[in-house]
Formats: sequence, C-alpha cells, structure tokens
Amino acid sequence: MASQSANSEGAELGRFLRARRTRTSPEHVGLTVGAGVRRTPGLRREELATLAGISIDYYVRLERGKETRPSPAVLDSLARALHMDDEEHQHLRELAARAARYAPEPPPAPSRTVRPHLKLLLESLRPNPAYVISRSMDVLAWNPGGLALYAGLEDWPAKHRNLARYLFLHPASRNLFPDWDRQITACVARLRAVAGTAPDAPDLTNLVGELLLKSPDFARLWERYEVTGRKPAQKTFHHPRVGTLTLTSQSMQLEGTPGRRIGVYTAEPGTPDHDAMLLLDMTAPATARHREVPRASS
Repeated sequence: MASQSANSEGAELGRFLRARRTRTSPEHVGLTVGAGVRRTPGLRREELATLAGISIDYYVRLERGKETRPSPAVLDSLARALHMDDEEHQHLRELAARAARYAPEPPPAPSRTVRPHLKLLLESLRPNPAYVISRSMDVLAWNPGGLALYAGLEDWPAKHRNLARYLFLHPASRNLFPDWDRQITACVARLRAVAGTAPDAPDLTNLVGELLLKSPDFARLWERYEVTGRKPAQKTFHHPRVGTLTLTSQSMQLEGTPGRRIGVYTAEPGTPDHDAMLLLDMTAPATARHREVPRASS
C-alpha cells in the first residue's frame, strides 16, 4: 500500500510539471526557436532541464513520478524556469512534500456535520447570502439567500448540492453567470489545487470522477492543470427572481474544521444591488430554509 501511495503522489507531481511545461512557450522564457515544426507543445523536457540547471535524466524521472524527493533548490529552479506565480510555486512545494512522505493510507472522507453555532452565525448574517462549504465545494449549511442565490440549486437533494456540480451540470448556471466561462475556469483551478495535495481523498475523487464523466468542459479544463487560491471578488448574477445584482464575495476559513470555509456576499446599503439582495432573502422558497444535510451513504 505504501509503494502504491508513493507512486500516486509522485505521479501527481509529475502531472503538474508536465502540464506547466507544455503550456509554457519557448519565447516566454527567452528561448529562440529555430526553423521547422516543433512536435512538442510548449517547452521540450531538455529545454526545461537546461533552464533549471538539472540533468535531463533527472527531470524525466520527476515527470514520470519515479523521483519523489527533489530538493527545495531544484523545486525553486523549476518554478523560476517555468515562470510560476507564488500560488503555483507553493502548490509545487506541497506536491513534492506529499510525494516524499509516502502516506500509507488515503484519508477518510470528512464529516458533513455542521455545528449548531455555525448555523446560528449564518442566520445572523441575513439578509447577506451566506453558506458553509467543504473543500470539495459541497454546500453543507446555508441561510435562505445563500442557497436561493444559486437559482435552482434548492431543487436538488441536500446531499447533491455542490457548487462545482452546479456550475457544470445545472442548466440554470449558464444563464445565472454572465461570465460563466471565467467562473468554471476558476472553479476547476481551485479544485485542482486541493485535489493535487489530497489525490486519494474520496470526497474529491468521487466529485472529480463524476464531472470528468458528465462534463466535457470540466474534462478540458481539468487537463490544463491550472491552480489558484480564492480571492475576494465581485460577482454578477442574472437572477430569474430578483433581476441582475452584483455582490462582493468573501471567503473565510473556519476554525477546527480543516478545509471548510464560510462564504458571504455583501452589497452597499441603499443600492439597487442591496435592495435585490433583501428581496432575495425575503422571497426565498421554503426549500431554501436550512435542513440538516444527510450523511452520504456508505
């Protein structure tokens, strides 16, 4: 079991390096491309190895998952050669750390239970839409606006309410978001970042497997292996019940619950966006009132 886990972790490190290499053009890193057709998209392995100051054999072993203990200096050199940003560089370090640990068993699926005081907190945030979300984007608890904001999500059984699943599989999501393409790209990048450091976690593998099977858009973006963290941002919703509203989103990690966070949307009081938010809270259907999320069947 330990060797299988090591291979899995090393393969994930290799997949990330290969994805970044094939999406980095020679021109972007200052290389002059000669005449003729290049068969390899992006950088060749030998080009990246030269830029990073390591042997081609060593780099090939890294990319194939056979080398699982690169030094911090090698990781930093690869990150510089590939022009990684800070988040990508950190993700590379985390993948390498996991590859070196040889975890013997996959982690268990996290509990779906939400503590009562968090439900009270969500209620106190009304009329601001708010919810508690897991690392795999399951919506575990909500206030009326927090669920009603995602038009049609309340029609799904509680155990299937997941924001990634909603974006890719719910027919209402494309109409809800005017920038749907940007939303799905950011969604996959966040899932990639989490799944890369917990590749055997059942909550993540089950979701990713479902979306790979059911959504060509998800499969296309998953293959690109972009990673990013969450940033405060404004989102515009074309809501079928309250019209168009633009809200500012904020996400915060919850103490004592690894991987869980609370998401809250706000609008400046006295603005049309705030008025629409109030209306959404007041007119949320009964199905948007919180009920305990049932445990997943074993």
